[in-house]
Amino acid sequence: MTSTVQRRSLWTTPVIITALVLLIPILGNQFVDGWNWPVRGFVLFGTLIFSMALAFQMITRNIDATAYRLALGITLVFSFGVFWGNWVQAADDVNPAALAYLIVPVVGVIGAVIARFRPAGMSLALSAMALTLAVLLARAFIVRNPDLTPWSAPVIRGFVGNTVDLAAFVVAALLFRTAARQ
Repeated sequence: MTSTVQRRSLWTTPVIITALVLLIPILGNQFVDGWNWPVRGFVLFGTLIFSMALAFQMITRNIDATAYRLALGITLVFSFGVFWGNWVQAADDVNPAALAYLIVPVVGVIGAVIARFRPAGMSLALSAMALTLAVLLARAFIVRNPDLTPWSAPVIRGFVGNTVDLAAFVVAALLFRTAARQ
């Protein structure tokens, strides 16, 4: 007697997640004054969400370790936070220096590829991301040009958001280390 294991499509979950997340800006456009996303914003946002969800599906397809799956989820979500938050600040001319933070996800991608997504290497990749973000935050805090970037409310929110991202990367690095030990 043979059992048939039916695997779900690799695309189903990312499509559903993308559709659900895109509902937020769609509803914002409809019901929130001043919330006017252009079509290209939806395309970029949707592409990023879909890519993250698909990457999670592809990387964790054969991995059952909860610590690894949680660490990867944290990594993807907070990498998106670093990218999107700093991209928006730079694009809206709130803080042109925010583009420097886009190096953090690049460090993560390079580290993950070098590590071949193995938990011990991923722990080092996340440590490198956290260190890169910490250096950028320290630089922003210590060597700041008040004429270029004053401490306005959006800049403070960006600084706090990046600090939260830094903490999340440290947690993910520790979770990957835990997964490597198992």
